Amino acid sequence: MSQDFGINQAFVDELYHRWQENHVSVGERWNRYFEALDSGGAPNGNGYGNGHGNGHVEVGAMRAPAAPTTLSIPPAQAAVQQLAQRVNQLIHAYRLRGHLWAHLDPLGLATHPPKELEPTAFGLTAADLDAVVPTGDLVGLGAEARVRDIVAWCEETYCRTIAVEFMHIEDLRARKWLCERMESTANRLAMTAQKQLRVLGRLIDAEIFEQFLHTNFLGAKRFSLEGGESLIPLMDLVLERLGELGAEEVIIGMAHRGRLNVLYNIMQKSPKDIFARFLDRHPEQNVGRGDVKYHLGYSSDRPLPDGRSMHLSLSFNPSHLEFVNPVVEGRVRAKQDRRGDHDRARVVPLLVHGDAAFIGQGVVAETLNLMNLEGYTTGGTVHVVVNNQVGFTTSPDDARSTRYATDLAKMLGTPIFHVNGEDPEAVAQVAHLAAEYRQEFRSDVVIDMLCYRKWGHNEGDEPRFTQPVMYATIDKKPSVRTAYVARLLEDGKVNRDQVDQLASARKESLDRALTETKATAHPPVDNALAGLWSKYKGGADASVPEVVTGVEVERLKGLIEKVTEIPADLKVSPKLRNIIEDRRERANGRPLDWGTAEALAYATLLEDGARIRLSGQDARRGTFSHRHSVWTDIETGRAYTPYSALGKAPACFEVWDSALSECGVLGFDYGYSLDYPDGLVMWEAQFGDFANGAQVIIDQFISSGEDKWSRLSGIVLLLPHGFEGQGPEHSSARLERFLPLCAEDNLVVCNPTTPAQIFHLLRRQVLRPWRKPLIVMTPKSHLRSKDAVSPLEDLGEGTAFRRVIPDPTVDPQRARKVLLCSGKIYYDLVAERTKRGADDVAVIRLEQLYPLSQQELSGVLAPYRDGTPLVWTQEDPWNMGGWYFLAARLPGLIGGRLPLSCAARDESASPATGSAASHKLEHTRLMEAAFA
Repeated sequence: MSQDFGINQAFVDELYHRWQENHVSVGERWNRYFEALDSGGAPNGNGYGNGHGNGHVEVGAMRAPAAPTTLSIPPAQAAVQQLAQRVNQLIHAYRLRGHLWAHLDPLGLATHPPKELEPTAFGLTAADLDAVVPTGDLVGLGAEARVRDIVAWCEETYCRTIAVEFMHIEDLRARKWLCERMESTANRLAMTAQKQLRVLGRLIDAEIFEQFLHTNFLGAKRFSLEGGESLIPLMDLVLERLGELGAEEVIIGMAHRGRLNVLYNIMQKSPKDIFARFLDRHPEQNVGRGDVKYHLGYSSDRPLPDGRSMHLSLSFNPSHLEFVNPVVEGRVRAKQDRRGDHDRARVVPLLVHGDAAFIGQGVVAETLNLMNLEGYTTGGTVHVVVNNQVGFTTSPDDARSTRYATDLAKMLGTPIFHVNGEDPEAVAQVAHLAAEYRQEFRSDVVIDMLCYRKWGHNEGDEPRFTQPVMYATIDKKPSVRTAYVARLLEDGKVNRDQVDQLASARKESLDRALTETKATAHPPVDNALAGLWSKYKGGADASVPEVVTGVEVERLKGLIEKVTEIPADLKVSPKLRNIIEDRRERANGRPLDWGTAEALAYATLLEDGARIRLSGQDARRGTFSHRHSVWTDIETGRAYTPYSALGKAPACFEVWDSALSECGVLGFDYGYSLDYPDGLVMWEAQFGDFANGAQVIIDQFISSGEDKWSRLSGIVLLLPHGFEGQGPEHSSARLERFLPLCAEDNLVVCNPTTPAQIFHLLRRQVLRPWRKPLIVMTPKSHLRSKDAVSPLEDLGEGTAFRRVIPDPTVDPQRARKVLLCSGKIYYDLVAERTKRGADDVAVIRLEQLYPLSQQELSGVLAPYRDGTPLVWTQEDPWNMGGWYFLAARLPGLIGGRLPLSCAARDESASPATGSAASHKLEHTRLMEAAFA
């Protein structure tokens, strides 16, 4: 080493010789060398030191060696090295920043920052442009090229009508893969005449369909794709490439814009079904039900070039645009699990977004965050942003704080392809790149297709009120199809007759379909309950028989032994060991607590062949430490599931501690339930009121999916509930939010009071062929209460869930009052009755609040004398809980012979007090009101 400058002359010579052999770029070599010196290490034989630099440098950050007077580098070599370094910096700058100067906006209204990529910014003179230098790791120009050719190649690759953000990706292999794919072709897809005609045909399909609807259903809302027609060839090519790479099924989620076009041109839905929705001639069919035509889903089989077929499903979608995202991800995960697609290559999610919604809706971030989580990953999603450059009437400057609508996706380190939608061949290139990247790296990938919308937010909207300059430009623009035809005509790839014949054939086909639709009296048919769902039923509760859910006592005892057996090589904490041993002892006659009964429900279902999925915040242990479904070795951290030995495939027990997300995770689990009707799929809120963070999923999907889209779900929501002095957000699961959503037997809402009841309730959810979402108000304090226990016999053969539990301790003929209640307050009322010696007050438990069973409830109340006061008693404030709901329904169910009233906490704007002393005072007053 030189004592003056600390530079290894032998290493410098090696750099030069390796440059001559084109083994590595000089700039990268120097960069690694100086990183080694900066980190205090010595360079090794590969040009690395003990430091760990990544070999990437920002613009202007490359350090050339100092100019020591004693350094023995020939002047010619030094000049070549310095020039190579500058060119290397320039190449890196194009990869990193080239997207800022690409021609992306088809309207030409976008502004660009001052260009930093001029050769002079890197110390390159006009004379240097004709110098021949090594190309380093730039692909596509050979080992050496003129500087001007390198600049032109980078410009073509990164600043044309495709702009790529990928240098933020941590995976070096992924970055190199992208460089090779893009730079080897200057980011152009080799377009055969056949492929060009295919792209043109898809553009014609898209445009003719929109024009046909506009002409024949003038003024009807359809959320036209005009201005963004390139979405159709984009999706077409993505699907084709995914199929070539092994995908067998694709689940699509998208909002309104272009949905009808996708249904027709991608999903191949009959145009007669679409037109029938416009004509809307069967009002009796959809009274109080159904949904608008641009929310509907569809499934079809798409033939692939190799003779196979790809199954496509377009998921139904509410007007909360992006909330379908986690639902699609859940559906994909369920299908992957059912197929055994552990590589996650055969079932792929494809999500189509709007630009304003992608950056603006929090559920997008929640869904993106699921990508690499073990319990929620689907192996990557292809995201397509249809970037109209305006959200309803809101301009981008008012809608986001970032340059791009897609900047949110950078948090995952995914590539983002921005493409000008007016260049169909650039769209084709990114379609191929995106599909290939997803299948190669099992990662999300984003396509941001910049376009415009010809009309306003919908066809009745006037966009010139708010975007007059934009629409002055749009009004003058030819369509994407027209521009592409002109290009192909100029290149001699097509002739005018070919184009006209394609357009005429499409229009004639639509004309025939409309004529036939007008001539028929049959409404469109949606066969939702086919295939996987053929064994299950929706509709009225009373139309499906109940099932016996009890299990032989000896089998239950054996299962308790199995799920409490600690492996010899697993060292659990002493506290957990005590809990497990306590649970084990319950096989010998001790009453069961909640956790043991829940464990037995899972164990019996697993042995019966059912798949179980439970997810939520802290679901493995349980927020209140009752579940302990995963045991952790205190020395190694190894996790063990006591259910792992139960059941055979496809039976499987999965429990996942979720991200701190309600909306995204509940949406995912709801989606999972849509494609796993034969399993038990549960989502647990950490506290019941946290479900308010997922209210859109509850309102728009769970409660109304059957009514709107004829789609069933058996999702279970476990919501901890009970007023125990823990404050407003830790007391109420907001029963009053769910009960008003109940109609037409769409939900099951229960507040069970015993371990046996939760055992039967969870088993009933799987064994009964009636599939409805189940909302369970679960306990907190009485998870370990000495009173809230059940003998093993209550789970035994011949037993079942009880919707109403009578009071056997009070003679109905001498009762002066009947307290009707639900949930934890039952134990408070019984304790208060004992304290008061009020043995003439009956306490009846309503375990299932909806659907209410008139037969069972009337049967339990029938023995009581006419005129006996019936008091609905609840922990909740008077304006919350079940009172309003029951006050409207009970009189019609039981008649007027038992005067109905309510005992509750005072009316309140907040569910509960934050003061423990106030809570006790309220409880005392509530007991007084109940027994007065």
